[in-house]
Amino acid sequence: MTTRFHAFGFWLLLIAGSTALCACSKAPPQVLGTLEYDRITLPAPAAERIVAIGVRDGEKVKAGQMLVRLDPAHTRAALAAAEAQAQQQRELLRELVAGPRKEDIASARANLGAAQADARQARAQYDRLRPMAAKGYVSAADLDRARAAAGSADGRTEAARAALEELLHGTRPEQIAQAEAALAAAQAQAKAERVLLGKLDVVAPRAGVVDNIPYKLGDQAPIGAPLAILLVGDAPYARIYVPEPQRANLHVGDRVQVHVDGRGQAYAGTVRLLRSEPVFTPYYALTGEDAARLSYIAEITLGKDAASLPAGLPLRVTLPEPTK
Repeated sequence: MTTRFHAFGFWLLLIAGSTALCACSKAPPQVLGTLEYDRITLPAPAAERIVAIGVRDGEKVKAGQMLVRLDPAHTRAALAAAEAQAQQQRELLRELVAGPRKEDIASARANLGAAQADARQARAQYDRLRPMAAKGYVSAADLDRARAAAGSADGRTEAARAALEELLHGTRPEQIAQAEAALAAAQAQAKAERVLLGKLDVVAPRAGVVDNIPYKLGDQAPIGAPLAILLVGDAPYARIYVPEPQRANLHVGDRVQVHVDGRGQAYAGTVRLLRSEPVFTPYYALTGEDAARLSYIAEITLGKDAASLPAGLPLRVTLPEPTK
C-alpha cells in the first residue's frame, strides 16, 4: 500500500512539474500579414483611344505579349510630319554645304557690270553739267540731281560688288552649324514620334498574371493613366508588420515559418527586406499589446511550393526565438 502511494505521488509531482514548465515557457512570437506579388503598372504613353484589348483579368501572359493597343492614326501623322521636316532640313544643309551655284556667281558679275556702267554714265553726266552750271547755263537744281544720281549709281555698284564677293566666299561656317543643329532637332523629333508609335502596342515586359485592365474598349485614357497592371514573380512573398519588441531580433536572411490561412502546411521563407522606419499598422495586425506599439514592414521570400497561392491571403509568420 505504501509502495502504491509513493508511485502515485511521483506521478503527481511529474505532472505538476510538466504543467509548470509549459506554463512558464512562451510560444514563439508571431506576426500577421498578407501574400503579395510584385506589381508592374503600364501607363498610357499617349491620350489615344483603345482599339484592342488582348487579355482579360487573371490571365497568364508571356513577356512581349500584347495587352492593350491604342489608336495609332494621330501618331502616324505626327511621325510623317516630323520626317518631312527632317528631310527639308537635310536638303537645306546640303545646299549650304554645296555653296553658291556658278550661275548665281555669273549673274552677280553681270549685275556688277551693269551697275558700274550706270555709275560711269551718271558720273559723266554730272561732269558735263558742272562747268555749264558755273557759267549759268544749267540751274543749280539740275546740277544737284546729277550729283545725286552719280552718288546713287556708285552705291548700287558697291552693293553689287559686295553681293558678288559674298557668293565667291561661299557659305559661312555658322550657317552650316545652324543647319546641322536644325537637322538634328528634326531627326530627334522624328525618332521620338517613331518610339511613341511603337509604344502604342502595350506589351508585357515580363511574364506574369494580369491583375487588372482598368479601361475598356473604346475608352481614351489620359497620359500616364494605368492601362494594365501585372503581377510578376515566380512565387508570392509575405508582407508582414513586425512589432517594435521583435524588431531587434529579426534580420535580413533569417529563416521563418509562414502559415497561410486555408492551408495546413507551413511554408519556409527567408527575410529579404526589413524597413528601418516604422509605418502605419493595418487594423488586422493590431493585436493585444502590439496595438500601442510601432511596427516595421518586412518582406519574406517564399519558395516555389507557394507559387500557386493567390495574392491577398492573410497569413501569420512565426519569428525566430529571441537570443539570450
